[in-house]
Amino acid sequence: MTTPGSWKQSPARAYAQWQQREALGADRRPFSARSIVQHRAMFERFHRYLAGRNVSLGRFGSDHLESFFAEISQGFQPGTTTRLRYIKLIDRLCRHLIEIGVRHSNPAFELLQFEAWPDSEPVPLFLPPEVDVRLQRWVKPSARDDALARRARAVVALLLATGITAAELRYAHVSALHTRGVRPFFHVDARGSKDARTVGLDPFAIVTLGGWQTERMAQADGDLPLFPSERTDVLPMRTLHRIVSNALQEIGFEAPDMSPRVLRNTYARRHLLRGRSNEDVSQMLGLASQRTAVRLRQTLET
Repeated sequence: MTTPGSWKQSPARAYAQWQQREALGADRRPFSARSIVQHRAMFERFHRYLAGRNVSLGRFGSDHLESFFAEISQGFQPGTTTRLRYIKLIDRLCRHLIEIGVRHSNPAFELLQFEAWPDSEPVPLFLPPEVDVRLQRWVKPSARDDALARRARAVVALLLATGITAAELRYAHVSALHTRGVRPFFHVDARGSKDARTVGLDPFAIVTLGGWQTERMAQADGDLPLFPSERTDVLPMRTLHRIVSNALQEIGFEAPDMSPRVLRNTYARRHLLRGRSNEDVSQMLGLASQRTAVRLRQTLET
């Protein structure tokens, strides 16, 4: 069993040890290797939030949970279980910390009473084919573009042409992009629970992405981040969401969700329409499960 001291000295290591050796799911069975990787990433995100406010694992309360969810909720797709999975994780954590004497209360328990797994899968949001075509035209370079506009078109082009996630785009480097040759592609590094993979570039994005890559390579030697911000090497999530939302508004598309997730779903559905199998599309998205592809295929039949 982990000790109170281990949680104070190195919380991430203590969580990893507890998750690997002791933690059990609702069915009283150990978590799978993939779930363990996902849970560690979720814990580290929560702990970074607490550390940024000088709050320890033994002292956080319901007010900290509320502000944590308020901060990260913009990345939650409506109808999904992300919030519930975080609450269940924090609930398990608190129960363990109470057991070993690090905490005296479980602020996640009350939240858990008002949460439930959805009765049905949410309908995935995507761009209809004619809107997809409009956005493909939007990403084409314009002589009037300044640097920020060129970056915006390249960001949307890469998301729409590869189906990669927001995180995979944010941490990409110039060397990942290959716009020349017979089969241009984008290489996604292994990250978290996902293996490395190579995704072919849909043709409409090649000119835009090739131009952006050339522009980035001319700025300095070395393997630069592909889409930096003005202050950091990693494009802030808020900035990425704004880029995608603005592009969708410019082509006249309005929906409850205007995030990069819509472009990922659109990419997957486009390839299903072209005859690719659920297995193929899942592999292209870097998913071990075919659930997303199955849900999107159901929209082809309505």
